[in-house]
Amino acid sequence: MLLSVSIRDFVLISRLDLSPGNGFTALTGETGAGKSIILDAIALALGGPADRGIVRAGAGQASVAAEFEAGPGHPVWALLLAQGIAAEPGETLTLKRIVRAQGPARGFINDQPASAALLAEAGDLLVEIHGQHAASSLMRPSSHRRMLDQFAGNEGLLAECAAAWQALEVAREARDMLIAERAAAQEARDWLEASVLELERLAPQAGEAARLAEERMRLMQAERISEAVSEAEEALEGGGAEAALGKAARAAERICRLPGFESGEGALAEAAKAAVEAIERALIEVREAEVAVARLSALPEASGDLDGVEARLYALRAAGRKYGVEADLLPEKLDVLRARLGLAEAGDGDLRKAEAAAAAAQARWHGAAHRLTGARHAAAGRLEAAIAAELKPLKLGRAVIRVGFTLLAENEAGAYGAERVEFEAETNPGAGFGPLRKVASGGEMARVSLALKCALAEAGSAGTLIFDEADQGVGGAVAAAIGERFEHLARTRQVFAVTHSPQVAAAADSHWLVEKSGETSGETGLTLLDASGRREEIARMLSGAEITDEARAAAGRLMEGA
Repeated sequence: MLLSVSIRDFVLISRLDLSPGNGFTALTGETGAGKSIILDAIALALGGPADRGIVRAGAGQASVAAEFEAGPGHPVWALLLAQGIAAEPGETLTLKRIVRAQGPARGFINDQPASAALLAEAGDLLVEIHGQHAASSLMRPSSHRRMLDQFAGNEGLLAECAAAWQALEVAREARDMLIAERAAAQEARDWLEASVLELERLAPQAGEAARLAEERMRLMQAERISEAVSEAEEALEGGGAEAALGKAARAAERICRLPGFESGEGALAEAAKAAVEAIERALIEVREAEVAVARLSALPEASGDLDGVEARLYALRAAGRKYGVEADLLPEKLDVLRARLGLAEAGDGDLRKAEAAAAAAQARWHGAAHRLTGARHAAAGRLEAAIAAELKPLKLGRAVIRVGFTLLAENEAGAYGAERVEFEAETNPGAGFGPLRKVASGGEMARVSLALKCALAEAGSAGTLIFDEADQGVGGAVAAAIGERFEHLARTRQVFAVTHSPQVAAAADSHWLVEKSGETSGETGLTLLDASGRREEIARMLSGAEITDEARAAAGRLMEGA
């Protein structure tokens, strides 16, 4: 539902704010007042063309913001989530467009930058605009299948068909991959055999290269390690350090035993005591060092065949470079090559299984698609009858609308079934059917759209319907019928109609008058009419420039009848 529209500096509009409310809203005014400009402004916010010429003379930019209310389950939220637009389902949603006199146009959804394409996609889910030159999704063949399915209640069949198609794609992909891998393996069979034989002879082990690199390093440093251990032993040999420290400790202890120093008080006594303690700690560290060096000396010397280790490590690394893997990953590479060789040497059993699985998946999809096709054809007859019932009161009784089906080629069919759906029209008996978008004339388009929308009242997600001069070229009973249909649609949707018909305006729940706001400015303004103002405007629509009492009385009768 459209909550509000704010228009700034758009063509003839300086500043305009509209809060339409529920039900059916009529927009009327004299020719040239700017009714269509308001619809053009709404279309701009919904991703329509952004021409710099729409910026009002003297202004730096034009802007239009349209605020909507959409329920938590509305499909627009899924679209915004997929496009990275932060929005909480159920909050209001504002689509905004700014066109600058100099520089590119910009679009926003809830103040977050959005492309014109995204605005249009979101707008299509929120609003349908029907008119001579714009008939929204009803005139786009790409949406006809979806509307027929919604009319038929085919949600379950669509889900079944989509799931079957996905399973078919998975089965086909597995089969095609097996065929491609087998062909590649067979083509490279000689190379695979030689590679497997080479690696089996090499017999690489997991982590072997890392272990050999460590061992090589140890062997290369063996002589230096031995020299260092010998030097440490020699330095500690004979207990020279221990004897010297013991002699020093005894000397310091003699100071502590001298008369007057036994109490340990005084600076000299404290220093002597500290010296004794430090020397004792050093003695302990020297004894621990002797034990550590003795342990190091007792370890077996690093020994081995350095040349042999280097040769093995070189062979592993060369094989790794040849097969494009780290040397320690050669065992896994051997397993992969064995598997490919096995594929090249295997029989047709696996391929037959894959082909059978794809055939079974295709049969399941064909079954689901066939059931969906049957439901669509059954619903098409009901829809055609409903449309025919709507066309006659709209003075289109000679026209026939039918649902056309085109069987899709195997490579075009998919999750949505096996046929293309398009509404077709024959506007005069014997003229032949053609695409609705091409056959219906400009004057008929809005009424055809109205008939289709009434027949498809529950189809589509748009909560707001806008009709631009659906009553063009008709009057009397036909105009009254159009007003009745707007009333019917407004029970479940929000309906806007730009109209020149007093019968249509009288049927509205609310009535806005579009008029030039000044004699010289030429700006377009908008006024919400009360009951008295509505009667006066409808009387003007009945009688023209001079409003008579008879016209006012007739306007009152139309309003009472509505």
